[in-house]
Amino acid sequence: MQVLVAGAHGPTGQHTVRLLAERGHDVRAMVHRESYAGEVEALGDRVEAVVADLTEPETLADAVRGCDAVVFAAGSNGEDVWGVDRDGANALVDEAEDAGADRFVMLSAMNADAPEDSPEALREYLRAKAEADAYLRESDLTWTVVRPGALSDDEGTERVSVGDDLDREGDVPREDVAATMVTALELEATHGATFELLSGDEPVEAALRGLAGGDSES
Repeated sequence: MQVLVAGAHGPTGQHTVRLLAERGHDVRAMVHRESYAGEVEALGDRVEAVVADLTEPETLADAVRGCDAVVFAAGSNGEDVWGVDRDGANALVDEAEDAGADRFVMLSAMNADAPEDSPEALREYLRAKAEADAYLRESDLTWTVVRPGALSDDEGTERVSVGDDLDREGDVPREDVAATMVTALELEATHGATFELLSGDEPVEAALRGLAGGDSES
């Protein structure tokens, strides 16, 4: 599978690129600066860097052309939540549809459907993520929305907890978030599923195979 990874130079994106390449996928690693190209291409023999900017939609068509799938692992770090986390994601959804890249996995955030339950500093970001999630769901793509808790830089364990509503707070290593997105890309059980993700006790693939799938919007 030819997979475009948006946000490939970010910490979660780098794990995603590496894992995709290790699993035999051809990876187009999207970066917004040419200086990042060498770093992402060093993550695997099957990795090719492409320079494009989510805030400049006219640059996205060439990035996604020829790809079978997109993994959106980008983030604005709070600097431009509407321009990157919402509008940039929406623009990439549009380009994926136009290019025939049917599969789209979105990195979202826990509480995106209930920003008011989070600290005020996060609410605007979560609203932007929620609108991007909704836009993807309304597309003709085969989508999956992954909503992790707080991201940590701890070493991954490959064991997680997933569900429509985990009813608790917590964190999860970025490496395990990447493993979840990469595995979700390959599993029909995650088609049309929105799920929360935290560290847990179940192996990633087993946890995802237990999802109901099928247009869940919780």
